[in-house]
Parts: sequence; C-alpha cells; structure tokens
Amino acid sequence: MNLPKYNDQLSAGVHFGHQKSKWNPKMLPYIFMEKQGIHIIDLNKTLDCLETSAQAMKQIAKSGKKILFVATKKQAKEVISEAAKSVNMPYVTERWLGGMLTNFSTVKKSIRKMQAYDKMLADGTIETMSKRERLQRSRQREKLETVFGSISDMNRTPAAIFIVDVKKENIAFAEATKLGIPVFAMVDTNSNPKGVDFVIPSNDDASKSISKVIGIMADAVKEGLSERSAAKGKEVAAKA
Repeated sequence: MNLPKYNDQLSAGVHFGHQKSKWNPKMLPYIFMEKQGIHIIDLNKTLDCLETSAQAMKQIAKSGKKILFVATKKQAKEVISEAAKSVNMPYVTERWLGGMLTNFSTVKKSIRKMQAYDKMLADGTIETMSKRERLQRSRQREKLETVFGSISDMNRTPAAIFIVDVKKENIAFAEATKLGIPVFAMVDTNSNPKGVDFVIPSNDDASKSISKVIGIMADAVKEGLSERSAAKGKEVAAKA
C-alpha cells in the first residue's frame, strides 16, 4: 500500500485547522500548535490515522462489502463522486435525505421505482402510455435519480461510511452511529471526534486537502478490490 507522505499532506494544506475561537476542545489531542489565531493540526497524528484508516478500508473492500462516501459541501462534491465512481462505491453529494440509513427499506422502494421506469424504457412498455403519463414518469425518474442515483447499487445498508466534515453531515453521522455502522471521517478542529471510529484529523474545507485524503482512501479500496479479485482467480484456477 502506498502510504501517505508528510510533505504531500503539508503541501495540500491538510494541517490547517480553524480559528482558535471556533475550536472544539475535544480535538486537543490532534492539535500541534496555534499560529496567528489558527490551530495547526499535528500531521504526524494525521499520518498515523490515515494509515490505520486505509488498512481498515482496504479490508472492508477486500471482503466485498460496500462503503458509502458522503460529502455535500461544494468543495468536496466532485472529489467524492469521482473517487467513489472509480472504485464502484455508493456516494451522496446532494442533500442527505433523513432516514437514508435508518429507514433504508423506504429508500429501497424509491430505488425500485427508478429501476422499474428504466425497465419500461428498455422493454418498450413506456410507449403504451399516454404522453402525459410518460412525462410524469420521466419527471419522477429525474427527481429519484438526483437523490438516489448514486446509491442505486446499494442493496443493503453499507458496511462502513466515509464522511467529509462530521459537523455538516451530522444527520448521516448520527444515523450510522445509531445502526452501529463504522464511521471513517475527516475531522477538522471545529468538530467533535467523539463517536467517529476512524478519525482523520484534517482540513475538511480546502479542496486540495480533501482530494489528498480521499485519494488515499480510494487507493486503499482499489487495493482491497484487487486482492479480492486475485483471490477469486486463484480459487477458480484451483477448481479447474
């Protein structure tokens, strides 16, 4: 596994926290110093946490289970969606819909509606409907796609969830915690790390910082998937 480098994190600004006036005292163990009123995150702690998180993320991917990536803040949306797509994992970059995890049975019904419409398009059934019905179905499909399109392949609640900014994504964090789903998260100096299973103390506001951390997580998932594929290949060869 390609482990993160200190200078890489430094150049990406991963160490920059928030103003001291906005800090959460529970982040004290991860703070190196204060400089001009800004808290500086201890990058050595960050690197240790990144290594631990990457190893755990790799093992989950290797087991064939899904990891849900969540980030709805503007500077993280594109980074998260591209990373999740690259490893075929579900993600949420639009508004988190309350109950997406705790009421997953309802979410599955919405996904089935979307898939049913796609089936009607594929087999031509949609052509037997009136123009008004087709338009209504199409609009409904578009709305469902916006909210559920990126999790349409998630048949059950995920094995883990990765969050950028637990303070902003507090509902997603609370739902995962309630269900006992392991939480990986970028936690800045203004957030509370309590309850996060895999804390990654880091700047969760700058796109470069987010991209650097997400890149490491995505690489870990890729490695896990690769090892899973290789193991399956050996099994097939052994049976032949």
